[in-house]
Amino acid sequence: MGEKDSPQSTANKTYARMTRAPVPSLVLKLGIPTMMSMLVTALYNTASTYYISYLGTSPVGAMGVVFALQTIIQAMGIMIGQGCASQTSRLLGEKAYSHANRLASSGLFLALIFASLFGILGQVFLEPLLIAMGATDTILPWAKAYAQVILLASPFMAASFTLNNLLRSEGLALVGMIGLGIGGILNILISPVFIFTLDGGMAGAAWATALSQTVSFAILLAHYLRGKGSLQLHWALVSRKADLYLSIFKFGSPSLIRNGLGAVAVSTLNLMAGLYGDAGVAAMSMVGRVMMVTNAFLIGLGQGFQPVLGYNWGAKLFTRVKAALDATIGMGMVLMSVLGILGFVFAHPIINFFEVNDPAVTEIGVLALKLQCLVAILTPTNVIGNMAFQVIGRAGVASLLAASRQGLFFLPFILLLPHAWGIFGVQVAQPLAEVCSFFICGYFLWHFRREVMNRIALQAK
Repeated sequence: MGEKDSPQSTANKTYARMTRAPVPSLVLKLGIPTMMSMLVTALYNTASTYYISYLGTSPVGAMGVVFALQTIIQAMGIMIGQGCASQTSRLLGEKAYSHANRLASSGLFLALIFASLFGILGQVFLEPLLIAMGATDTILPWAKAYAQVILLASPFMAASFTLNNLLRSEGLALVGMIGLGIGGILNILISPVFIFTLDGGMAGAAWATALSQTVSFAILLAHYLRGKGSLQLHWALVSRKADLYLSIFKFGSPSLIRNGLGAVAVSTLNLMAGLYGDAGVAAMSMVGRVMMVTNAFLIGLGQGFQPVLGYNWGAKLFTRVKAALDATIGMGMVLMSVLGILGFVFAHPIINFFEVNDPAVTEIGVLALKLQCLVAILTPTNVIGNMAFQVIGRAGVASLLAASRQGLFFLPFILLLPHAWGIFGVQVAQPLAEVCSFFICGYFLWHFRREVMNRIALQAK
């Protein structure tokens, strides 16, 4: 291998790009591929719900229940991936390549082990687990058929998210987009074949998802097996030191809290919506899928922002840190305002896209979607604030911000408001949580920006 193709040379070129390229365009360049990969992931979840909607209201409700299970699997992969990536982007900015490689290799090993254990335990305790996630008596058989298959693929699903985070940490969001995108498109194409042509029903939809996720994992892993990029993965680099794994959990804890609480929130939402029958669970499941597509754009932008922030924070280029923060928040607010307006105006046809043909589902879903679209402009502050503190290594603040929306506010709202306001309490809980979280995240983000400006002033002296 010539010097121009060596890992060291690749790392130096990446460092130069991340610390010198114009910041707004760099965030977009890294964010757009991640947006596309997130969007494809959201779309194949939405497409699966669309196909399943032909089977009836209860199967759609089952997709909402199993979504909580999938969220837990994703949470493990993202937690480990972010726990590594928040460090590797800073380490690459400091040119500490050996430590970064050990972290990445150990992280992949950890994701495969943890997800395998979860898959085994999930199979053993499947029925009580699904009931705890909101499955009613009529939804439970459909949810079991899907979950049994998904748990088999849990190691590859979790590891895909870990690898995707590692790729983003070194500025290779396009590679992640290709891997996740191919898997997502494959899922959209083969789901109707497995569900209808092969008469697989719910289990067929699950097999399509499991196969597609495994393909994504293989593509992402192949990138590292071929020795591409700044990070190098190898089993020989897997650490036996407890402090390295503790650092992964420490810096990944905000992601675990955010996504873990997301799974708890979805389960609690299903339980409270279930008080109003399968129509309530199905309607909120549809709204969740639609908002997942909408938020994919913002999360993708934020994940493009993270490596830019990490590299430049590690390199102590604070003027670029401020530029990245300002540009990302500004672009995020414009983006979410546009998507919120579109979602509000077209809420009825969006919900009717799912072929349930149940007026109760439509009525509940349309209002819930409109309420969430009204507060979409606040979401960038909540999401980017949490991401920023996680990347710079302030796990305590990042964990607090990660817990604020779903834990501090949504869970109390969803448990209390339906008893006072009925189904409207279910519909309004998430928007109210978004508003309350905005004030907490905005406060910390404002102080962080002031700190960065002070560091810029000190460097200028």
